Amino acid sequence: MYPKKFESLIESFRKLPGVGLKTAERYAFQTIEWDEETIDEFIQSFIDIKEGLHKCEICGNLAEDHLCEICKNKLRDQNQICVVQSPKDVIAMEKTQEYHGVYHVLNGVISTSKGILPEDINIENLLKRINEDTNEIILATNPTVEGETTALYLSKLLEKYNVNVTRIAHGLPMGGHLDYADELTLIKAIEGRKKM
Repeated sequence: MYPKKFESLIESFRKLPGVGLKTAERYAFQTIEWDEETIDEFIQSFIDIKEGLHKCEICGNLAEDHLCEICKNKLRDQNQICVVQSPKDVIAMEKTQEYHGVYHVLNGVISTSKGILPEDINIENLLKRINEDTNEIILATNPTVEGETTALYLSKLLEKYNVNVTRIAHGLPMGGHLDYADELTLIKAIEGRKKM
C-alpha cells in the first residue's frame, strides 16, 4: 500500500513501546512533513546515542564518559548504594531530592519466563563494589513479580556481607513502576524502607 521506504519508517516507529500501527503511521506522516533541518537534528540524536552514550563502568547508569555524573560526584555518599532496575529509575529517585547516596543499575530483572537469569543482569559489579565502608544497600526494584524476585535473590546473596540491606517501602502499588510514581510517593517509599 505504501512505498517500501515509508513502510520501513512505520515499522521503525512500531518498535517503540505502546506504539501501534495507527500511531506509527501518524508519526511517519509527521516526519515526512519536517523540514530538512529538523530531520537532520532527529538523525543526529540517534547517532549521538549510538556513538556517545555508554553504561557507567561503576554503576551501569547512562554516561557520556566512562563514569556517570553521579559516580563522579564526590559529594554523594559512596557508602550507600541504591539498586534499581534501569536508568529511568535513577532519574525518578533523583527527582525526589531526598536520596544522596550512589546507585547501581541492574539493567533488567530476573525473569525465568523471559529467560533472564541472574547472570544476565548487572549483579556481579554490585558485589565488587561492596567494601568495609559500605553501610547500606537499598533494593529499589519495582514492586512487580520480577522486581520482588530480584530483590529477594539479592537479599539472600548479600547475607554474607557485613552490610545493612533494606527494601524501599511499598508506597508504590504492586505492578507499578518507579518512573511513573510522583515525587511524594517515592519520598515516602524511601523513608519507609525496611531491612530485608
